[in-house]
Amino acid sequence: MTTSRLANYPYSMTAREQQNLSQTIDYSQIDSIPEMWAIVAAKCGEIVALNSPHNKPAIGLTYAEVATQVQLFATGLQSLGIGPYTGVALFADNSPRWLIADQGIMLMGAFNAVRSSQAASLELLAILDNSQAKTLVVEDLKTLEKLSDKLVERAIDLIILLSDEQADLDLPIKLLNFSQTIALGRTANFTPVALKKTDLATLIYTSGTSGNPKGVMLTHGNLLHQVNTCGTVIPTPAGARVLSILPSWHSYERSCEYYLLSQGCTQTYTNIRYFKQDLKDFQPEYLVAVPRLLESVYEGIQKQFREQPANKQKLVDTLLAASTKYIEARRIVQGLSLECLQPSLGQKLNARLQMSILAPVHAIADKLVYAKIREATGGKIKNIIIGGGSLAKHLDLFFEIVGVDVLLGYGLTETAPITNVRRPWQNLRLSSGQPLPGTEIKIVDVETCQPVAIGNKGLVLIRGPQVMQGYYRDPEATAKAIDPEGWFNSGDLGMLTANNDLTITGRAKDTIVLSNGENIEPTPIEDACLRSQYISQIVLVGQDQKSLGALVVPNFEALQQWATSQNLPLDFSTPTTDSKILENTQTIDLFRNELNREVKNRPGYRVDDRIAVIKLIWEPFSIENGLLTQTLKIRRPVVMERYHGMIDEMFAR
Repeated sequence: MTTSRLANYPYSMTAREQQNLSQTIDYSQIDSIPEMWAIVAAKCGEIVALNSPHNKPAIGLTYAEVATQVQLFATGLQSLGIGPYTGVALFADNSPRWLIADQGIMLMGAFNAVRSSQAASLELLAILDNSQAKTLVVEDLKTLEKLSDKLVERAIDLIILLSDEQADLDLPIKLLNFSQTIALGRTANFTPVALKKTDLATLIYTSGTSGNPKGVMLTHGNLLHQVNTCGTVIPTPAGARVLSILPSWHSYERSCEYYLLSQGCTQTYTNIRYFKQDLKDFQPEYLVAVPRLLESVYEGIQKQFREQPANKQKLVDTLLAASTKYIEARRIVQGLSLECLQPSLGQKLNARLQMSILAPVHAIADKLVYAKIREATGGKIKNIIIGGGSLAKHLDLFFEIVGVDVLLGYGLTETAPITNVRRPWQNLRLSSGQPLPGTEIKIVDVETCQPVAIGNKGLVLIRGPQVMQGYYRDPEATAKAIDPEGWFNSGDLGMLTANNDLTITGRAKDTIVLSNGENIEPTPIEDACLRSQYISQIVLVGQDQKSLGALVVPNFEALQQWATSQNLPLDFSTPTTDSKILENTQTIDLFRNELNREVKNRPGYRVDDRIAVIKLIWEPFSIENGLLTQTLKIRRPVVMERYHGMIDEMFAR
């Protein structure tokens, strides 16, 4: 069954999804992303679209004002001689001006090549070279200064600052600031450009968790698929409050923003420094996040629990244990337990009995504890949409217990990015949900590429309107990624349920092969280990070794509390280069016990999952030291390279 709203997409939707879609603003008749601004401004013109409270001064723009500034920026670019179908590099971070520049570039028919202003200069210069951009739009003078001595060597003939700074750099290149560009737009007439869905809209460079970043070519049609289908899952009303913390240029945040803004939501920009306070102050109804962000919220809550008197800690632990059993029983009753997808009549009856017994305890726990946790998130959250990585089992369970609805999705930069997402009415925890309309998922054997049976693991292939045009100026890599029938090789391992829910089980390239031939998927084991209060970050190692090892960044605050409680003369409060503090026998024993307890508690535990050797590290993995991507995923190959000497030493013992 199809609907005219999705006439271009040959796959069916459920009645619930069609009903949701009917409640959204219709963009099925447009051919490019920036066309949506005239439509949404006409319907929601006086609603605040973009709120940036931490700008100095703070910025708030209505939909009417955003639509006007997008056109003025586009007109300013046209008056400076920039033509359609050309590349413009955009190196900047979250702000209303980022969106205005992004949409202004697209409106006048050009495509942009995007990256954070915080990225290393060599990476930004490589993007300039690959994209062949002749126009450069940058965050501010600071960003420009780190590139300026290399720009003369390149074919850059125009630079625009998104700040209003006055530049006095000695560059033989035309330079304007944001206000000057807008002023130019006021003095000229805009010439509309007839764009097609197949026209290139943006180049987003892969985050580089493995290999060299490549320019992913996303068309207007790729991005419009996301705008036109996300409403089947969450039909957000005009004026709904959204808190934005992820990089706006990243495909996941970007497509979510395009959809939410297309519906007239009010988006508030925040950052790590203000995030927890902004949750309380702005009371968002929707939050787009990555697993690491939920992890930090969870760690903060656990820290507050640990600071309570012993009797209160014991009470909270008892309530959480009861709620865990209640939630697990409820999943079985609702048919939403991935570990018991087809329960017998006896299992259902037993689960109903357990629910009825534990329901009063769960209700008391909700009133005493969980309601206060929700209050700390503003108390208004309807959905947290999670992407950019797997969500650890304990996090999925915890937020379900406290009554915060988490919708985990799946996709890649190459798929614009959303292919799958859990539905509020079919929220199968530990899965990544069902495909968006128009999307096909196929699981094939890694070796033979033949389809596998439902419930069997294999390589995830994707086909649909959101699959990229290819890698920019790299036909060889494109041919490897997309086969002649249009199937994109995700490089991920997963399986499908009978209801078409996708579960990601690992990354084909991340698989660790032990010397005994056993294949180990590190991510699920790492997620389990993160349950320990003493572990902040972890990377499993052990390729071609007899057993697994782990590089661990401890939670130093919790570790110091443990050392004090054990009367150990150890100071973990101040990072140092002295590795001996982290190598004492009692500390290593603590982590060995923690890791192997969590690993053994995993469903499907095997002897080969045991972690035999451990190395503790002082320095956290971060964006600044190059060990995390902009969406806070660990860059596994970079970690391996950075610590290869340490890893060799671990297994030489």
